[in-house]
Amino acid sequence: SSRVLWTLAVTQFVTLFARSAPNFNLTRMLFASLFKTLTGQTVIVELKNEVQIQGILASVDQFLNIRLEGISVADPSAAPFLACVKNVFIRGSVVRYIHLPAGVIDTEALQEASRKEALEA
Repeated sequence: SSRVLWTLAVTQFVTLFARSAPNFNLTRMLFASLFKTLTGQTVIVELKNEVQIQGILASVDQFLNIRLEGISVADPSAAPFLACVKNVFIRGSVVRYIHLPAGVIDTEALQEASRKEALEA
């Protein structure tokens, strides 16, 4: 689907940029800023334990910790403890992927901002 391809493209870009960035903290801040612009959008967060949680992005901090509201779990049997939970806080270190709605981010503008951040460092 287009969502999966978009997720893979963003993930590959983040990986490539992080490897080439002279200061990884600047890279993390750049993507924290990117995700802050997506507040209020519906996203799917895939955790390292393969649980996928869909919800409305409420907030993101500089450590890429995520707060989602109005959540649902793709496979309730994989995480039965989340069945009655409506809001979650997800630590950034346990996130594998963040699936974004297609067409939400202008990748050209993101690449340009990334280049500027790298040159300023």
